[in-house]
Amino acid sequence: MVQKKPKIEGVSDELNLIASQNLDHAPARRRVRSAFTNIQQQLDHILFKMAPAGIRTDEWYEKNSKGQEIFCKSWLPKPGVRIKGALCFCHGYGDTCTFFFEGIAKHIAASGYGIYAIDHPGFGLSEGLHGYVPSFDGIVDNVIEQYTIIKGRPEIRGLPYFIFGQSMGGAIALKALLKEPRQWDGIVLVAPMCKIAEDMAPPVPLQEVLIFLSKIIPQAKLVPQKDFAELAFRELKKREMTPYNVICYSDQTRLKTAAELLNATKYIESHVQEVASPMLILHGAADRVTDPRVSQFLYDNASSEDKTLKLYEGSYHSLLEGEPDDRILTVLGDIITWLDVRCSLK
Repeated sequence: MVQKKPKIEGVSDELNLIASQNLDHAPARRRVRSAFTNIQQQLDHILFKMAPAGIRTDEWYEKNSKGQEIFCKSWLPKPGVRIKGALCFCHGYGDTCTFFFEGIAKHIAASGYGIYAIDHPGFGLSEGLHGYVPSFDGIVDNVIEQYTIIKGRPEIRGLPYFIFGQSMGGAIALKALLKEPRQWDGIVLVAPMCKIAEDMAPPVPLQEVLIFLSKIIPQAKLVPQKDFAELAFRELKKREMTPYNVICYSDQTRLKTAAELLNATKYIESHVQEVASPMLILHGAADRVTDPRVSQFLYDNASSEDKTLKLYEGSYHSLLEGEPDDRILTVLGDIITWLDVRCSLK
């Protein structure tokens, strides 16, 4: 059963009607995104208000080996600024690589980085049933496939390459790194989903029932989901902007998706010692969506000789979107400083 979407305050009835349509398939999501792009960029959020000027952007679709159209986007520094390295983004479960990430990418690109992002199959503007993850490894393999192509682009060929994952995207980035460790010069993780917090996960007996049902009715939307925005965004004003992320998946979690995410976190938790690349982990100490203690566990147990963990006191899950302005700028600065140091060593 599809949840009725709440009305988006401050937009016309016509736009609310557009936003309320069924988003199961990519053509509808693309129409909705097109209708909301300008409105999103005009929101009173630091990521948009202070977005650096002159950033060069490009959007395109790449057909993957399964025949799905995958949405890709790049942000490059303004002409004349030397590109130091490439940062390849993996978005989270309730997100896309457009909307808030547009502002994040522009800020980092302005410091001399080529930023590249893709929407995972079934998310954002990419093809696939909305919010459906039939195989977590399938998402990881798609990331490897797409970023292998992107690394061949002339503007970044031969430069340092970093993979950047946020929330569920952190688990994707970690698994991609574990599969092909020599393909990356480092990994940046923001609130990585190495383990789902107890507040967000169903009780264990219910998990067992859901895993069983996922084999029978995998696409069914039956897994209860708490109010993600309330748990993830510390600032109320910024939390109120989350409905404008009109193409993110916000229904109850599909059964197979939930089972795949649980299995992925168990895998990562048992393989963290194999992570040997330079690593930056950033996590809100008050995060109730992904567990900061597991980021500490990742930091303590990874075999990397170059690893940094930053826990931000009082911060929630959405470190780069839902925190006070000064904290968002601090986290962005911490990412850029870390990248600058690693690129200077190359």
